[in-house]
Amino acid sequence: MRDLDPAFQGAGQKAGIEIWRIENFRPVPVAKSSYGKFFTGDSYVILKTTALKSGALRHDIHYWLGKDTSQDEAGVAAVKTVELDAALGGRAVQYREVQGHETEKFLSYFKPCIIPQEGGVASGFKHVQEEEHKIRLFVCRGKHVVHVKEVPFARSSLNHDDIFILDTKSKIFQFNGSNSSIQERAKALEVVQYIKDTYHDGKCEVAAIEDGKLMADAETGEFWGFFGGFAPLPRKTASDEDRPVESHPAKLLSVEKGQARPVDTDSLTRELLDTNNCYILDCGLEVFVWMGRNTSLDERKSASGAAEELIRGSDRPKSQIVRIIEGFETVLFKSKFESWPQTTNVAVTEDGRSKVAALLRRQGLNVKGLAKAAPVKEEPQPHIDCTGNLQVWRVNGQEKLLLPASDQSKFYSGDCYIFQYSYPGEDKEEYLIGAWVGKQSVEEERVSAVSLATKMVEAMKFQATQACIHEGSEPIQFFSIFQSFIVFKGGRSEGYKNYIAEKEIPDSTYTEDGLALFRVQGSGPDNMQAIQVEAVASSLNSSYCYILHSGSTIFTWAGNLTSPDDHELVERKLDIIRPNLQSKPQKEGSESEQFWELLGGKSEYPSQKIAREPEGDPHLFSCTFSKGNLKVTEIYNFTQDDLMTEDIFILDCHSDIFVWVGQQVDTKNKLQALTIGQKFLEQDVLLENLSREAPIYIVMEGSEPPFFTRFFTWDSAKSAMHGNSFQRKLTIVKTGGTPAIDKPKRRTPASYGGRSSSVPDRSQRSRSMSFSPERVRVRGRSPAFNALAAAFENPNGRNLSTPPPVAKKLYPKSVTPDSAKKSAAITALTSSFERPPPARETIIPRSVKVSPPTPKSTPEPNSKENSISSKLESLTIQEDAKEDEAEDEEGLPIYPYERLKITSTDPVSEIDVTKRETYLSSEEFKEKFGMKKDAFYKLPKWKQNKLKMALQLF
Repeated sequence: MRDLDPAFQGAGQKAGIEIWRIENFRPVPVAKSSYGKFFTGDSYVILKTTALKSGALRHDIHYWLGKDTSQDEAGVAAVKTVELDAALGGRAVQYREVQGHETEKFLSYFKPCIIPQEGGVASGFKHVQEEEHKIRLFVCRGKHVVHVKEVPFARSSLNHDDIFILDTKSKIFQFNGSNSSIQERAKALEVVQYIKDTYHDGKCEVAAIEDGKLMADAETGEFWGFFGGFAPLPRKTASDEDRPVESHPAKLLSVEKGQARPVDTDSLTRELLDTNNCYILDCGLEVFVWMGRNTSLDERKSASGAAEELIRGSDRPKSQIVRIIEGFETVLFKSKFESWPQTTNVAVTEDGRSKVAALLRRQGLNVKGLAKAAPVKEEPQPHIDCTGNLQVWRVNGQEKLLLPASDQSKFYSGDCYIFQYSYPGEDKEEYLIGAWVGKQSVEEERVSAVSLATKMVEAMKFQATQACIHEGSEPIQFFSIFQSFIVFKGGRSEGYKNYIAEKEIPDSTYTEDGLALFRVQGSGPDNMQAIQVEAVASSLNSSYCYILHSGSTIFTWAGNLTSPDDHELVERKLDIIRPNLQSKPQKEGSESEQFWELLGGKSEYPSQKIAREPEGDPHLFSCTFSKGNLKVTEIYNFTQDDLMTEDIFILDCHSDIFVWVGQQVDTKNKLQALTIGQKFLEQDVLLENLSREAPIYIVMEGSEPPFFTRFFTWDSAKSAMHGNSFQRKLTIVKTGGTPAIDKPKRRTPASYGGRSSSVPDRSQRSRSMSFSPERVRVRGRSPAFNALAAAFENPNGRNLSTPPPVAKKLYPKSVTPDSAKKSAAITALTSSFERPPPARETIIPRSVKVSPPTPKSTPEPNSKENSISSKLESLTIQEDAKEDEAEDEEGLPIYPYERLKITSTDPVSEIDVTKRETYLSSEEFKEKFGMKKDAFYKLPKWKQNKLKMALQLF
């Protein structure tokens, strides 16, 4: 019985990195404090475990071979890697890493770099601190991950193409070859920071030396002084390591009894690979070992040995060996074949996994570590502030028509729309501008919608996030912004009408007195949709509720798999679609004859919910777009620092595509961002079966929305810095890791449609319940804020839409006649304090009823006030404001708030209308603004104006 090596017991059970070093031909765990430290005389096994959104754990295994390691130790590392994979269920991809030629995936685990140290276990090397600092010279290469290699400390090591780091006792110099790129220089600075922290305890100076500046400054002279003074650099001589591996067509070899024999074939196809055998695919730089699911552990070890022998005999030190298991092939491996089916017959389910484990046990391996984490089931979050302002236009030919308040969440499938949503960001108003493309819309208006939206973004100096959204593929952010969304059949634009007229197609545009069937869906009152579908029985689905109307007859239908929450959504939608008609509820299985008659008779219909594209595990790609061709490079284990201001990147989340555009990208390329996103969907580089209609977001550096930054550990100060990526990182390195913020004051971009999109200051806004449903109200706020917060944060209340609730949603069912006046005052103030955009004037659902006022006793002053009614009354605005004029401490007359408002029915005359707030008494000023006058006038002018505007004093 060959048990699994004890060192591997329990490995790979949680996300992270685990490392073993080969000592006396056995794997020995490396302490976490030593992760990233490799010795040139040793061999290591590295396991990277990643938790996927599906709940599964993905494993990547690497074995790293130092340049001085023995052949025996290297062989043990290779064999132990195969054993570790078997213990994890035979799913891992295995990589051979040779010092100096590591894969980018491997280097990404140890950002910013690895700098192998001399010595090793076999040589008796001991970890001792060096007494005297030794001057070292390193060469750095790489735009996304950095390959660092120590070179002789001599002028002959320098050249114009690479970047060099000279590490001296008191200062670290970075020498930038004149032919190196800005991105490479910026990445090398991360290595400088690493050396500074690792070898100097973060206490030493840093200097950047530019190739070609000669003796331009003292630091340049100091640098050349270490090399005996300045002299022209020699030409770079190509070493054996610099020479590229000769490319040749992929060759397939079959491994039998440890011997690799060529497979005679004219073209590479999936059918050539037999599940009972192992194969080697030799592609020059990459050498793949493919292992069939039914092969034994010994056969897999034998195939791996044959691959090692292949590259050793050909003198190919740079060749990388990648070992893969049938059913879990990498995208790169599949791309080498002329044809590869989307699915294979290999069992990759949990049932198949258990069979693999049983097979390995029969072969004598004590298998552990086949556990799979349960997938995390949670409602998707919009990750956007849902209290902003919304404007919507319908595209009509080459123009856009602003929709009235009542129609801006009612779309037609034959039309295209443009929306602009503004919401509060960290320090400024953020904007999302998008085009929505209906399934039945005409091509001319689709192009026009995208063009008009792009022009709006361009007019805002690219400070807005842009989105392109197709009907049926709307993201959660879209639904959360619109909250109550309806899609009708047909269209109202001229383009749609002309199209159906030319094609002589009957006009199926929705009419109120016609026959219509709506499927109601969504996760709650702040995210609900009604989609018009064909009015036939086959359109029904047991997992949804429906609204059916024909003239004045209206039915609601509830499928057997629906919940009470679904039924409530139907009631809310009914109040919007046909608010003045009484519906006839229908339960699946007990429908009336009239219901079926309207649908043209009974027929079969599905019961499963309509599957939407799930969000996948995010992948980041660097993009190069030239002459219509898109080239992408994946960046592994990405961070915010990988986003370079000179470049364009794509964040692929499967259900959404984000195109991030740096500030230093030229305008021409910025305007091609949407095209780049569309090209990426077409190429589908990860073979994910991406939908061509997946939402595409264009994200501009400095204006990243929260639903993008959530994929990173985000520091907004980094994008607020000036200069290129090298200049920014040099500032950070020199200042000890703190970004120097010098953010310009940005003017608020103009709103389209002649309507101001300014909103109250963030501190004066309420937030959607989806952000903090149980947030405790803060004492000391103004009554307007507290009354508004009470309505939004009531855990028993329904937040149908973002607008400040009107009286019958805000107040308790029973109020006293005296408090009715106070209620009206609060209602007026809250509606003025946070005025909703037009689309937010939504009819309050019938499920929220208000009883008429009834007498109610006034609570005792000292009694506990647990009811919403008593809380609100404790916050009521005082109505006994002084009507008579008086003089305050500044000598200005004092007037009541009601007479100072710009909408007052009895306005005060002969005052400075630009400073209405100064005429309020100190008490009323604090009551309305939630602060004293002196604190108010210390605020920025724009914030003062927003607060005054909210209170109708501006």
